[in-house]
Amino acid sequence: MDESGIRARRIRSFVLRQGRFTPAQQRAFEEHWARYGIDVAGDGAPRDFAAVFGRRSPLVMEIGFGNGEQLLHSASAEPDRDFLGVEVHRPGVGRLMNALAEAGAANVRLYNHDAVEVLEREIAPGALAEVRIFFPDPWHKKRHNKRRLVQPEFLALLASRVAVGGRLHLATDWADYAGHMRDVLAAAPDWRVDVAHADPAARPPWRIETHFERRGLRLGHGVWDFVHERIRA
Repeated sequence: MDESGIRARRIRSFVLRQGRFTPAQQRAFEEHWARYGIDVAGDGAPRDFAAVFGRRSPLVMEIGFGNGEQLLHSASAEPDRDFLGVEVHRPGVGRLMNALAEAGAANVRLYNHDAVEVLEREIAPGALAEVRIFFPDPWHKKRHNKRRLVQPEFLALLASRVAVGGRLHLATDWADYAGHMRDVLAAAPDWRVDVAHADPAARPPWRIETHFERRGLRLGHGVWDFVHERIRA
């Protein structure tokens, strides 16, 4: 696909509300970034993740990992896979690095950067086995809907980076965004419903009930999981 079109039309799907950056989170960047962090390279060459992790394993990317509880769980529950976390908010990145260091996790690396730029500049075509996007900002006001991360151009970019037979897993607790996700996925030529996980009301076993999910449930929201397979269009 023509990725220059994504750059031309890009609207950032996030606002940097950093919140309180604690001393412990600051120390995490000082003490653990060299171990867990990856800075986006300026040469435009895709990253060699086999060299980064010291092995060649299925590579999973979680975009917008928040406080990192799902990614921390994934690292221990799926030790045969390597994980890339992408998050723009530094407090969450710091918190997760402290937790990863305490757990001694070796199969996670983190980007504190915009996901679109990471995908474009760091990830080779077909390099990912799976992408997970759990509870992205719903931008629930109609005038802000265009800021939603899940858009046709973004799904096309993801498809260019996920191997055929790989997986995309989206989750949301906003009914309107769930309808939007369903419509955009249905129109995406590179993705089809994973028949083993076709019921959006059923949480797949690899996704834990997160803090954000529990908050939504307390507010009376439903939760929808969309699991799709990368096909050859």
